[in-house]
Amino acid sequence: MSKKIVHVVGTGTIGEPLIGLLADYKESLGIDEITFHKRTPLRSEHAKVLRLLKRGARLVTDEEAFEGFKELGFDPAFSTVDAIDRACVVIDCTPKGVGHKNKVKYYHNFDHNTLGFIAQGSETGFGKPYARGINDEALIQNEDRFLQIVSCNTHNLSSLVKTIAFHNGDPENLVDGRFVMIRRANDLSQANDFIPAPEVGSHISDRYGTHHAKDAANLFRTLGHELNIFSSAMKLNTQYMHIIQFNLKMKEAVTMPQVLERFEQNPLIAVTDKKLSSQVFSFGRDHGHYGRILNQTVVSAPTLHLLDGGKELVGFCFTPQDGNSLLSSVAAAAWFMYPNSYEQKIQALSDWFFDEV
Repeated sequence: MSKKIVHVVGTGTIGEPLIGLLADYKESLGIDEITFHKRTPLRSEHAKVLRLLKRGARLVTDEEAFEGFKELGFDPAFSTVDAIDRACVVIDCTPKGVGHKNKVKYYHNFDHNTLGFIAQGSETGFGKPYARGINDEALIQNEDRFLQIVSCNTHNLSSLVKTIAFHNGDPENLVDGRFVMIRRANDLSQANDFIPAPEVGSHISDRYGTHHAKDAANLFRTLGHELNIFSSAMKLNTQYMHIIQFNLKMKEAVTMPQVLERFEQNPLIAVTDKKLSSQVFSFGRDHGHYGRILNQTVVSAPTLHLLDGGKELVGFCFTPQDGNSLLSSVAAAAWFMYPNSYEQKIQALSDWFFDEV
């Protein structure tokens, strides 16, 4: 297609900042037009839609919702089907399960003239799992048409494993990895999902525990690696950030200076001396794009500790929820359009990769 159009479906906690990020950097990313689909005309979200339009994105909705949006003062540019049909790349940011339904209802009917379709972490099985900086080499041009951006915590877990345990790129160096995902109950923008107290989670997989390790294993499987990793999860009654407690056992011993050097050499990993999630969250709010840090993880340096003569690393890190998924979504869209130069194009976002938080 001569005109590079990216269409985002959904305006929630991932969709809204993603539309803004694409709109702000569309010239650097080689995008001609951004469209976004919003299903329901709500007076309470008038300001959101207005701001996205002012950033240069164009509104799309179902034909039956046109009048509702016009009553709010908006004139939708295209219908749902027309927007998908004219897009180079479609990024689905809808709630859990909706992406799969949209794939069946819409996307399969347009894969002849759309370069690619992208869904978010909840849509396991939508397509090949992808995380920027983890399995880029697994993407196959003209073959991978459907990609699933793995969850924010899976990004974090995978980045830790690849950076620390894969010494010189060798996955055999990892003996095993254990992770406890300490999750915030809900996002600041969400009114539901409040919990009155910490809530522990169940292990749904005999081999991997929660979906986080299972998804990470599937991610590395695209590279031909089989990992011995296991995760547990719990929710805290907070709206700040997810935290991961990690334990990596390795064949080769490392020193603490080597650990810190590996973190520092990865541009998608930030290191912090902070131990409060509120302070890391505040840094992102003050200095990030739409308040988001685009790094894969923020490692808390004071919590790092080596055991067994340097063969076991334990510590805590913060997950820049949504931020790492936003980066991978942009990278995947750029790959579909510019498979030979997407890595250079996404460097336009490097101001939002922090070395230190």
